[in-house]
Amino acid sequence: MPFLKDFYHAVVHALRNLLPIVIVVAVFQALVLQQMPDGLASMALGLLIVAFGVALFLQGLELSIFPVGKSLSNQFARRGSLPILLLFGFAIGFSAVIAEPALIAVAEQAQTISEGRIDALTLRLLVATSVGLVVALGVLRTLMGWPIHWIMIIGYMVVVAVTYFAPEEIVGLAYDSGGVTTNIVTVPLIAALGIGLAASIRGRNPLMDGFGLVAMAVMVPMISVQVYGILVYAGGAETAELVIEQETGKTGGAVQMLLDLAYMVRDVLPIILTVLFFQYIVLKRKLNNPRVVALGFGLVILGLYAFVVGLKLGLFPIGTSMAEQLIGLGAIHFVYLFAFAIGFATTMAEPALIAIGQQAEEAAQGRVNGNAIRILVAIGVAIGITIGVHRIISGDSIHYYIMGGYTLVIVLTILAPRYIVALAYDLGGVTTSEVTVPLVTALGIGLATHIEGRNILIDGFGLIAFASIFPIVTVMTYAIVADFIARRKDIARNDAVESTNDQTKEGSA
Repeated sequence: MPFLKDFYHAVVHALRNLLPIVIVVAVFQALVLQQMPDGLASMALGLLIVAFGVALFLQGLELSIFPVGKSLSNQFARRGSLPILLLFGFAIGFSAVIAEPALIAVAEQAQTISEGRIDALTLRLLVATSVGLVVALGVLRTLMGWPIHWIMIIGYMVVVAVTYFAPEEIVGLAYDSGGVTTNIVTVPLIAALGIGLAASIRGRNPLMDGFGLVAMAVMVPMISVQVYGILVYAGGAETAELVIEQETGKTGGAVQMLLDLAYMVRDVLPIILTVLFFQYIVLKRKLNNPRVVALGFGLVILGLYAFVVGLKLGLFPIGTSMAEQLIGLGAIHFVYLFAFAIGFATTMAEPALIAIGQQAEEAAQGRVNGNAIRILVAIGVAIGITIGVHRIISGDSIHYYIMGGYTLVIVLTILAPRYIVALAYDLGGVTTSEVTVPLVTALGIGLATHIEGRNILIDGFGLIAFASIFPIVTVMTYAIVADFIARRKDIARNDAVESTNDQTKEGSA
């Protein structure tokens, strides 16, 4: 049966993504900590549930969102209507992010730790709306041919300025919210939209004009969430009290499971309504296989539910347990080593990075090597998470690290060759998947919990932000150095040719 075969491959794929985490954790448990973690059985069960949840989610997307979205985009492209194309871009961005598992994980952690002052659903709606507007703007940029580097320079100058005024409690969360908008689902979808548009317009370069949508999808939520935080933390603690009362009134058992499932239906509803609106209202056409599409949406809901259950049993406890054990060991260098190893190993196995690396290699026609890109990005993520861990351990303010990091990115953007800028920014957005984000988030929160004098909300978030910044730095630095070496070789070659010509002229004279 094709469905079962595809589902089996999806489960194997999800387990393969979990494998680097399992290997790194197992090595540290055996060689460094030399003990078994508490609740090992429930953690293992949680990891299996995560794998099955991700597989169901992706299988549901293949039956519903992807085929319907592809059909809609083809029909809109044939119509050639700019307003409808922009509206469709917004809808694609919004619907792809609102049910994003990694965003759900971060939002729920933020609501719990802030004691309800930050509302999980409001945060997700804000991020999804930001991404929708960004994709619409990115579509317009590709159509108009606006250079990406000026958009990113101005955008990150705004990010740095807003960061200066934002409360400490929201900065790390805001940058993490930008980092989790892109994953195995959104990256290929959004990147394919930009590359497809650039390839279909005369005079556009797929490498320079097609990439950049993912980068913008990461940047704008950082601004909007920080503005949200400024408003929330200026408004008193009334919201927190109300939410806490609601949380304490929850029931348990089967009723709670049904309630959680109902919440998941509510979360996925925007995607369903978006598809139905464009299919029946805008295009006025029926779905080709409504039963298959309905089954796909059902699998998406079940997959997301299983994913969240698996998070609570597996990935969150692993991150907090490793943080507690390594801090208790008293050897800080092992914490740094674990952070670097987790960052490098998980990124090398990141499917979204593999996908965009292949797209870049094809679009660049030999100027970019996909394997080299993966190694550079993995090194960048490893360095970023290690620096982020150092910030938590030292207790330094995240403001200065983030502002310094993006100031460096702005300078490199000015110096880097134009062909690499959009790709480098996109690569900074593909390093945070539905598997690595919960683990890294839990690691940061675990460190902030077990290090004396740390505030969980201020110090616990931000690791994902560092994982997004430094791949941009490593890729741009590599491109600048490679471009410099290539120009030096060209100059030396030209000098050699001129010297040969001069000698020939002297000989003939």
